[in-house]
Order: sequence, then structure tokens, then C-alpha cells
Amino acid sequence: MRDASTGIALLLIAGVMNASFTLPMKFTRNWCWENTWSVWTLWALLILPSAVALLTVPRLATVYAHAGMGNVLLVAACGMGWGIAQVLFGLAVEVIGIALAFSIVLGLSAAMGSLVPLLRLHPEKVMAPAGFGVLAGVLLVVVGVSVCAVAGRKREKATATLARSGVSTSAGLLIAIVSGVAAAAMNFGVAFGQPLINSAQAAGAGPAWSTSAVWVPLLVAAAVPNLLYCAFLMRKNRTAANFRVPGTASYWILAALMAFLWFFSTLLYGVASGRLGELGPVLGWPFFMSLIVIVASMLSVMTGEWKDAGRGPLLIQLTGVGILVIAVIVLSQAGQYV
Repeated sequence: MRDASTGIALLLIAGVMNASFTLPMKFTRNWCWENTWSVWTLWALLILPSAVALLTVPRLATVYAHAGMGNVLLVAACGMGWGIAQVLFGLAVEVIGIALAFSIVLGLSAAMGSLVPLLRLHPEKVMAPAGFGVLAGVLLVVVGVSVCAVAGRKREKATATLARSGVSTSAGLLIAIVSGVAAAAMNFGVAFGQPLINSAQAAGAGPAWSTSAVWVPLLVAAAVPNLLYCAFLMRKNRTAANFRVPGTASYWILAALMAFLWFFSTLLYGVASGRLGELGPVLGWPFFMSLIVIVASMLSVMTGEWKDAGRGPLLIQLTGVGILVIAVIVLSQAGQYV
């Protein structure tokens, strides 16, 4: 009970940090998205996870050797899948808009990221109280995110910010669906990376840091498609020169701040899932996704993103947030039965 309460508290902190990590991008106006995202990728997916793992996991190379190359490659494959999902999400946004892309990707990620580990690793729990709680919580997450999508779509129409693209809407929906399924791969990496965690603990890593052994292969592999896509955009849009624009030296620090917020929120998620018992990744992932949407929605209202949308879309958005709050409560209660 005590560990579950600690895990939920850590998830709350992680959710706030993750939902806030893109705020510094509002101040990198003289860079294009690909400039900021490439620097973020270097810090968040390469430098920080490698540095933390080297500092907290003794004999890291030996840890991977003992865990087995097959398990390391499985985690890396999950990371590659998540990295591809990030690229596809950007493409989906261009075609079907932020709200619809966000709802499909996050809803599928929450559902798949929770249900696959539950069915694959703990099938005996499906018909138990904890399993019923997870299923109810995941359903509420999908409903809540869908309601938020309706609100976002209405806001886009009201503020004339709908995306324009030459790609058909049907293709955009397919891209978003593939992105949502692939986005769950990050949680698969944590759920199926238990041999790496066990090996790290056997080497002397503390319980709070043993998940660091998972983040290195997971996030380094995720960096590959992200960096390739950024490089493609910089070549296509000729934006590599933006790095030399006068007055943008502080942008490197802002991108590093983004990376700090994102990576350490992800690190906290890994620690929290370990505190939630054997169903940690099953319970923690939809909980984490819900918190991100809740906090991001609050921040969007506070920063004035809804001021020109009218009362209707905002009320729908708040309704969706309310459903997600109920989902968080249901998932937290399910955690007590683990």
C-alpha cells in the first residue's frame, strides 16, 4: 500500500513535468521545429539517459551481457518503434490536425501500452479486481481523450487553425493509428525490459535507478528516426542555417531544459511503475497518459490557447478532463489490489 501510494505520487510529478516540457519551445521563435527538436533529441534521448545510466548502474556493459543480447535488442526495437511513432505523429498533425491526431495517438497508446503487457505478462490478473480496474480505467482514458479531441477540433475550427496538407484525410487517419500503436512501444520496452532491470539490481544498482539500464537501449534507438527526420526537414526547408542566427544562443539552453523535463519525467515514470507492484507498467502507463493530458489542458487554458475558441469548446474540453480525472482515480484504486 505504501509503495503504491509513493508510485502514484511520483506519477503525479512525472505527469506535470512531461506535460510542461514543450513550454520552452514558445521562446525559440527564430528556430523551426526541426532545429529545436534535433537539439532536444540529442539531450533527451542520447546524452541524459547515457549519463544517468553510467552514474547509477555499476558495470553497465556487464549488466547488458548478463541480461542477454536478445533482451537488449528487444528493448531497442521497442525504442525504435516509439521513435517512428514520434515522426508519424508529426505527419498526422499536418493532415488531420492536432486534436484528432492527439486523441487517436494518445488513446491507442494508453490502451495498447496497458493491455498488451496485462494480457502477455499477467493473463491471470485479467478477471481479478486489479484487472477489472485497469480495463475500466483504460476505457475511461480513451473516452476522456476522445472528448478532448472533439473540443480541440471545435477550437481549431473556431480559431481557423486547421492543418492543411495534400495528403488525404483517410491516409492521415491511418498514419495516426499506426503512430498510436507504435507509441505504446515505449511502455513495452519497460514492461519487457525486466531482465535488464534484474541484471542491474544484481550488479548493485538501487531499486530507484535500476530502470536506467532500460532507458539507454530504448532511447538511443528512439533517437535514430527522430534525428533522421529532423535532418530531412532541415535539408528540405533549408533551416540548418537557423543554428547560426544571432541571438539564438539561449535556445540551446531552452532545448536542454526541455530535455531535462522530459527525460526526468520519463525516469520518474520508470521508478513509479516499479513501486506499483507486478502490474506497474500496466497501471502506470494509462495513469501517466491521463495526467499528461490533464496538465497539458490546464496549461493550454492558462497560456490563452482557448481564449478565442468560445465557451462551448472549452466546456467540452473541461468535460474530457473531468473524465480523465475519474480515470486516474479508478486506476489509483486498482493499484491497491496489486
